[in-house]
Amino acid sequence: MKPKLKTEVETFIEKHHPCAEGATWARQYRTMAQVWKYCTNVEWMLWITDKHGCGADRLLRLFGCWCVRNTPLADGRKVWDLLTDPRSRAAVEVAERFAYGKATVKELAVARAVAWAVAKDAARDAARAAARTAADAARAAARTAADAAAAAQCDGLRLIFGNPFKKAKKTT
Repeated sequence: MKPKLKTEVETFIEKHHPCAEGATWARQYRTMAQVWKYCTNVEWMLWITDKHGCGADRLLRLFGCWCVRNTPLADGRKVWDLLTDPRSRAAVEVAERFAYGKATVKELAVARAVAWAVAKDAARDAARAAARTAADAARAAARTAADAAAAAQCDGLRLIFGNPFKKAKKTT
């Protein structure tokens, strides 16, 4: 009797030791291309990019920018809409340009420092009681929108990374 051949998924699991929940979920598929296509857990997908070696800094930076621009909130807005200070939006834009080789390390560092300054100012302002109430409401809305956000982020990962497990078709 021939031994049963391991699936690509089982081989990946044995090599990389995912969490039990992720391994159990992935075993329903034969190929990692299928796992990638049907996964709805952005944390698992990011873990896969790391273990597969396709999580290049450039792509991860683009994914982070994509998340800011496209992650939906419960009220129909996107995270981008929460960036009301133009310096915050500029930081995202510089990060995107940097990922495409159109901004320097110095420009990125300046944008990061300015964005942190904006965040510190916002945090100080948020200390007021009214802002605390708004933050509590935002947290509740974020929990409500978590599934939609996770699904959108998984789609964003697929858009930016493609399917790193899909075999390229040979041309003759």
